[in-house]
Amino acid sequence: MSTIRTVLASQSAARLATLRSAGIDPEVVVSGVDEDRVASKNAAHLSTALAQMKCRAVDELLGDPEALVIGADSVLSFEGDILGKPIGPVEAAGRWRRMRGGSGVLFTGHCVRRGGEEFVESAQTIVHFADVTDDEIDAYVATGEPLNVAGAFTIDGLGGAFIRAIEGDHHNVVGLSLPLLRDLVGDLGIAWPTLWNRLP
Repeated sequence: MSTIRTVLASQSAARLATLRSAGIDPEVVVSGVDEDRVASKNAAHLSTALAQMKCRAVDELLGDPEALVIGADSVLSFEGDILGKPIGPVEAAGRWRRMRGGSGVLFTGHCVRRGGEEFVESAQTIVHFADVTDDEIDAYVATGEPLNVAGAFTIDGLGGAFIRAIEGDHHNVVGLSLPLLRDLVGDLGIAWPTLWNRLP
């Protein structure tokens, strides 16, 4: 079992579930940073800047140079606009009426830190949305699920039926690209299997 203290700097239940399913059960420490402090018209840059800000804030809170801290943040780029979490039900429904039948690019920024070393990168996955009906959109928004996630959709929840196809890493759409995370952790000199602490 792993002896490396692994900390997820995110309150996302989906990111936590993704790590757990991959054999890693991290501590969760929410950064509490103000995401509105970061603005960019480049989705990849915005996602990495937010992930880095969260990761650094939690690393500073911990004050443990031996801890591996993982930060992540996702945004959707659709027709040139960057879409984070919708403000409320009206905006979420409006987004879905605009996105249905179209395609967007989901960017997830990843940041890992340990012992003062840091690596940052963004992963991207093309998402093709189904041509859903107004009634389906209204029913989906009424569940509250799309109000808490970037782009107002999930692929691992109720919204999964409304995603026609993806091009790229499925895990990235959920909130963490495991292949990219493995690479970044490797850049820190950590072999991925040494993080496993939740084996079946």
